Amino acid sequence: MRLDGRRRTLPAVLVITVLALLARLVGLGGRIFHWDEGRVGYWILRYHETGEFAYRPIVHGPFLFVVNDWVFAIPGLGASDFSARLVVALVGGFLPLTAWLLRDRLDDAEVVALAVVLAANPLLVYYSRFMRNDVLVGAFAFAALALFVRALDRSDARLLYPAAAVFGLAFTTKESAVVYLLCYLGAGALLVDHRLFRASHEGRSVRRLVTRDWRTAVAYRLQSWGGSIPRGLGLALGHTVAAVAVFFAVVAFFYAPRPELWNALAAPSQLPGVVETATVGSWKDFYGLWIGGSHQNHDYLPFVYDFLETALYGAFFVFLFAVVGVVADGYDDDGSRPLVAFAAYWGAVSVIGYPIATDIRAPWAVVHAVVPLAVPAAVGIAATARQVRSSFDWTGDDALDTLTTAAAWTPRTAVAALLLSAAVVGVVGANVTYTNAASEERAGEVIQWAQPENDLKETLELVRIVSHTNEGTDVLFVGTHSPNNPSDVRFYVKNESSLLQPRPGGPSWHTRLPLPWYLERYGANVTSTAPNASIGSNPPPVVVAAEWDEDRVARQLSGYERHRHDFRLWSDEIVIFIDESALERARASD
Repeated sequence: MRLDGRRRTLPAVLVITVLALLARLVGLGGRIFHWDEGRVGYWILRYHETGEFAYRPIVHGPFLFVVNDWVFAIPGLGASDFSARLVVALVGGFLPLTAWLLRDRLDDAEVVALAVVLAANPLLVYYSRFMRNDVLVGAFAFAALALFVRALDRSDARLLYPAAAVFGLAFTTKESAVVYLLCYLGAGALLVDHRLFRASHEGRSVRRLVTRDWRTAVAYRLQSWGGSIPRGLGLALGHTVAAVAVFFAVVAFFYAPRPELWNALAAPSQLPGVVETATVGSWKDFYGLWIGGSHQNHDYLPFVYDFLETALYGAFFVFLFAVVGVVADGYDDDGSRPLVAFAAYWGAVSVIGYPIATDIRAPWAVVHAVVPLAVPAAVGIAATARQVRSSFDWTGDDALDTLTTAAAWTPRTAVAALLLSAAVVGVVGANVTYTNAASEERAGEVIQWAQPENDLKETLELVRIVSHTNEGTDVLFVGTHSPNNPSDVRFYVKNESSLLQPRPGGPSWHTRLPLPWYLERYGANVTSTAPNASIGSNPPPVVVAAEWDEDRVARQLSGYERHRHDFRLWSDEIVIFIDESALERARASD
């Protein structure tokens, strides 16, 4: 498609956004919940049922709790795998629209290329179809930056308010929003250093650049805002203070405990305490766990290795074209553009920093590098496309002959065409390969290891049918010890009622995930046995056991059908026993 003006660019971005939404929404509920989705999803259900919420940094920010509580209340939608992921899918699907905000910094082809990268990158697609905060924090932070850049480009201070609100939303999704802020500061410092070095290298006075040139630019900006420098300064300070207030209002609303927030709205004297809990209290909780705690006490190199392995499979062409874009942009007469250089520095800092900031080796960490590197990658894609296009006459009647003429294919053109073709094939292939897959071969590339196989959903549907008609206890978890670690207790929870409050039931409860998300939705009554204890003479219609306990449990049951499934990607299986007669009765009465 040839872009001859902004008249065609916006429709192209809109079409790409629609396709991005379709890619994320179609079959959104088809994959079974991941361990982490099940953990957060269960506590969202508890909040939805009780109205009680308090910030717990181990499950990250409150955004999904608050927003999915509203989503689950929509008539006809309710709580499901689809609805739980819906908000993340929508945010990820609309992310390509942010490219349009940068149209004063990028040309038409680069704007469209940026939209394509944000729409089609396999990591962004997969984790937009995943109830997790990484795409949310990345999308909100990127959109906030784009709005801020747009405010500068158009001298429109009003855009600072949506920028502040969206950046506030980033802080409500995941604590790594702080890392984004640090990356912004680091990238900004590198950008300033780059400008000073370039000025010095070209023989220009660095002192003049710092004092006179920048002072002139600031004065011009202030005068354009207010008509005069004093009035412009006053407006700038006023808008800045108001934007900061908007930021903190968004953060305070989401982090405020419930129902204390609603009580405080009815009794305003309680509001300062609620706001303090939402801001200062949440910061202390965050600092105590994620900064002052031990979650980052790990070796750096293994995390870097996993990070780069995922990048190689899920974002290879983003990284490749980002390098091409940085080089191509640097050859411009005026040097690299500030936005491109800033995004490149931001991406580089993310590659170096996120293996330190993350607490587990997980593919979703690479999302935070893909988002900023999409900008220089878009520049690289556009430059490569221009190289191919300039080598041929695409408008003449003999366009096909020109294309097939060997003389037209210079080495540079051939390499450019090969890169573009490989990028298209690679992105399509990666998206098709990993969608809803849970194979061991894909672990470490895009899929995190705690992903059950999808066939488990079929068995859980049988559990739902049985639980719907059964009286009394519906599901029994058989407590057990891991064969490789006798101190590792699985499935057993001494007091099941402890799970009614938003506090974890201990490490053994986590070994059930993601099953609690489904069982809570079914309204199933759940219990468990102590490790190696008998299941009793009158077991419930559904019994869940570890694979190594299968034969022992089977000897204690009669008339139960076994359903064996991969529970994780590495030799971790469970067996679900279902009473066949109970299932027949349930189907007959359904």
